[in-house]
Parts: sequence; C-alpha cells; structure tokens
Amino acid sequence: MRDFLKHTFATVLGLLIFFGISIGAFVLLVVSIGSRETGPEVKDKSVLVFDLSLNITDAARNSSTSQAFQEAIVGEDNDSMTLRTVLDAINEASRDPRIVALYLSGNGEGTSSTGLAALKEVREALQRFRQAGKTIIAYDDNWREREYYLGSVANTVALNPSGEMEFNGLSSESAFYAGALRKFGVGIQVTRVGKYKAAVEPLLLTRRSPENREQTETLLRDVWNELLVAIGKERKLSPQQLQSIADRQGLLLAEEAKKRGLVDRVAYLDEVIEDLKKLAGKDSDEEKSFRQISIRSYADVAESAIKRKQSSDKQIAVIYAEGDIVSGQGGVGEVGGDRLARQLRQLRQDEDVKAVVLRVNSPGGSAIASDVIQREVILTRKKKPVIVSMGSLAASGGYWISTYADRIFAEPNTITGSIGVFGVQPNFQAIANNNGVTWDVVKTGRFADSQTVSRPKTPQELALLQKSVDQIYDQFLTKVSESRKLPKAKVAEIAQGRVWSGQRAKDLGLVDELGGLETAIQEAAKRAKLGDDWKIEEYPRSRSFEERLFEQFTGDQTSSRRVDPLMTQFKNVQSDLAMLRSMNDPRGVYARLPFNLRIE
Repeated sequence: MRDFLKHTFATVLGLLIFFGISIGAFVLLVVSIGSRETGPEVKDKSVLVFDLSLNITDAARNSSTSQAFQEAIVGEDNDSMTLRTVLDAINEASRDPRIVALYLSGNGEGTSSTGLAALKEVREALQRFRQAGKTIIAYDDNWREREYYLGSVANTVALNPSGEMEFNGLSSESAFYAGALRKFGVGIQVTRVGKYKAAVEPLLLTRRSPENREQTETLLRDVWNELLVAIGKERKLSPQQLQSIADRQGLLLAEEAKKRGLVDRVAYLDEVIEDLKKLAGKDSDEEKSFRQISIRSYADVAESAIKRKQSSDKQIAVIYAEGDIVSGQGGVGEVGGDRLARQLRQLRQDEDVKAVVLRVNSPGGSAIASDVIQREVILTRKKKPVIVSMGSLAASGGYWISTYADRIFAEPNTITGSIGVFGVQPNFQAIANNNGVTWDVVKTGRFADSQTVSRPKTPQELALLQKSVDQIYDQFLTKVSESRKLPKAKVAEIAQGRVWSGQRAKDLGLVDELGGLETAIQEAAKRAKLGDDWKIEEYPRSRSFEERLFEQFTGDQTSSRRVDPLMTQFKNVQSDLAMLRSMNDPRGVYARLPFNLRIE
C-alpha cells in the first residue's frame, strides 16, 4: 500500500507539472501555507458559530498536515464534520471562559442530511452549553423541522420577517420500480422471510404493502412524538398543541410562528447580528461583524485541549460501522465485512486497548459479512468489554453485528430491528429476447446453471434458495435469542423483518438503554474499570492526504450543496441503484433495511 501511495503521489505531482505548476512552486505553496497555520485564535468574548446546514457523520475526521492546503487542493467537503468532533467542540466551549455565546446560523440555502439520532446528541450538548450559563441565539430565513429541532433549545429563536416556519410533520416517500422493470423486460424473483421485510417491495410492487405501511407509520409516529416532546419542553408547548399546529397550519408565516410560540422574535439578520455584537463586541474584521469563531475552527482548539488532558496509554477504541455491509473489503461509504473483522482482531490483540465501542450506523446488507463481523465481536468481548452505540440507523445486518455486545445503547429515534432475510434473483430474458439476444446452455447437472440471469429460476431452484433464506433467518433468530436472553418464540414474534424505533426496541428487549455515543463511551470506561485514566482512539484511521488527492484527480468530486427537487429525486434513484450494486453476498442472501428508508 505504501509503495502504491508513493507511485500515486508521484503521478499526481507529474499531473501538476503537466498543468503548468512547477515542483518548486508547489513546495513553496506547501511551506507558505504551513508557516501561516499557527492554529485558530480564540479572542476573549467570542461567539461560537454553528451552521445549521452542517452535515454530521460518524466517520473519523481526516487528519491534516495543513488543512487549508488540503481544502484548496483536494476540495474537502467543508460542510461536514464528525459527531464526536462537534460534541467535543460544544462541550469544550461550554467550559471555555472566552466563549460567551453560541449562534445557530441558518441561511435557507439547504438542509442538513444529519440523522435525527445524531441531532439528538448535538441537541443535548447544546442544552449543556446553555445550562453552563451561556447564551444561544438561533436564526434562520426559513425554519424547517430538522433545523428547528436544534434551534428550539436557544434562548432566543428568530425568524426573518419574510420567512416561513415549516411544521407539518414527517413523511417517508419511497420509489417503486416494478412497473419500469416489467416495461423493460427485467424479471425479478424473490425469496424472503418476514412479512414486514419490505426491502424487496420496490422491485415487486407499485406501492407499499399493508404490513410495510403499518411499520412505517408506527416508526414515523415514534420519531415525530419524540420530536414533539423535545421541542414542546423547550417552547413551553404541549405535544397536543404542536400537533394541532402541524395539522391545521403546517406552514406558518413569521408573525404566525411568533404568535404560536414557535419563535421569540421576527427580525432581519442585521438585527440579530446587533444582538450578537452586544454579547461579544464588534470584531476588528469588518466581514465578521461580531467577535466569532466557527465550530470547524474551534474544533481544533477543542482537540488540542483534549489531547493535553489525555496522557494515558489506556485506550477506549471507537470503531465505526457506517454504510451498507458488504462482503470483502468494501469501498467508500461501505462496511467491508473482512475489513471491519480484521480491525476488530487488531483491537482485540492490542494490549493498550482496554474496551471497544462499536458505533453502528448501517441499514445492513450481506448476511455472511454481518456474521463475519459478529463473530469477531463475540471473540473480542471474551477479552475486553464491547459496547454498541447505535446511531440514526442500525437495522437488519446492522442489528445482527450489534447483538453480542455487553451493552447496546440506542437513541429513542434510532431506526433498528428489521430482523429478517431476503434474496433477489433478477433475470434479463425478456429484454434480451426482445432485442434478438438468446442463450443456449450445456450442463452436467440439473442445477449447474442455476445462477444465470438469462432466464427465470425454476420452482425447484427457488425452493433451494428459499431453504437457504429460511436457514439464515433461523440463524438470525437464534443469535438474537441467545445474545439478548429472549425466548426464541418471542424473537420470532417481534422479528418478521419489522423496523422499530429505539424506544420500542428498548421496550421489547432488543436494546439495553437509551443514550448516545458519549454515554456508550462512559459505559465502556466503567466496565473496563478505567476511572478517569483513559483516552479515545477512533478506527478505522482516516484516509491519507495522498489518497484523497488521488481521488481529486480521478474525478471523485463532491457535489454542490444546493440541489433542486428534480435533482434530489434523481439522487434518490441513484442511491437505490447503488444499494443494488452493493449486494455482493456470496449466497445472495441479505439482512437489510427496507430499501433506502428516508424520513423527510
């Protein structure tokens, strides 16, 4: 790998020369930027600025030799940060006497894609900030539920006079491709277990089944009710009052939002900035208006402060399982079964690692890969504590890999469960025949060509596939029963592929406690009997600068933040097709969430 990166970086340097940048100028640029990077300055009486369009992910933050240089050359996604980085920054700011307030800044240019469970953890950190006696001011041109979930904790919530408050509830819209597949002559055959296992429905139906509709409605109600209770507590409004607003109005003009108690002030941005100036004073930089520091810049301050406090050699390893679970190594945004299993083995053998927190944010995927990962969790738990922290999504295969932990934590609005299995068998006979393509096979056994996509599966072949699916489903039930200390009949009753909220999963015994990543880390320290003598290390390690630079030159570009509705639908279709491409289980059997469940 090291040699590959050397060659890669050499190639990139050659490309730079080709484009007219001399090596001398390139080196001078690095030295110039590196010499300027002395760390962010935090002035006395500063305001921490949090952009509400920030995307918060689980994945480890890239380390930087010169962040400004890397952002300039590689084009880093500047509107994304990791959850732990955000939490550390807010927590440190609550203790920092130089930080007097926090500004939640919305600009109406786009919405965050952060999961609701992650937002809940950020929300709790903001509450701690306010409880420390510091002020939070929130402003947006147009408030939407996701941003308002955070903004509602502010001492003052402001809305532009020409703006609107969207408060109309949550929805989940799925695309169904069965009609298109039939139109183009693509055949789909399915083997599955679980009447709620709806992952295959978009390939078979033109709308949700009654069972799928039932589970989706229940999930949305649970998530929506948590949001109503949380917002209502801060705004001194009952869940019933908020539901009435959602049902009767849904979209409120600025003055209506104030009258209903959803915002405190109707004001223009310059008026809000004047309030911030009163708190922090005017900044010498005219562009900034008030004395401030962005949460991205302050994150470096918080990281340095934490490192100074952490001198221990004893580690709590936080390992991230984020994305579809696939067999093999996996790619960007995927959980490679072999890769994660190897990482767990390394952590198990590392004497400095005293406990492991497995952070799961996955809809599942390959059944075999999930089992490979689960086996390493079991072996690791025999040597040191393993705690699972479920993020916004830890369902099906994501639940499979979680079951044998010492303790499972989930947020009330985590999407989990979906204990079920399915297999998808496409064939292209009709579309091929319609275009003059035919096949002829010679074989030595009845089932020798059973994996072909040139024809539909025979009833006998489908029976064999169903047997495999049934066996893996029974294995799934057995593992949940054994690890969660639940009767197998009870597990079978609550399984059936059904999706549950974190709150209901706790009530059913599928998770142990409600709480976020920080709570799970504290539990790991407690079980390992570390007291305060420990530090956190995150895995897998972030990609190197050379790897990201190579991606830049090979065309892996990040997209613009502002996307029109048509483009959004197109990207949803792309995401659905990407899910199909990630199906690489050797047996063709999957433990995965119903397609791509989106909550808007």
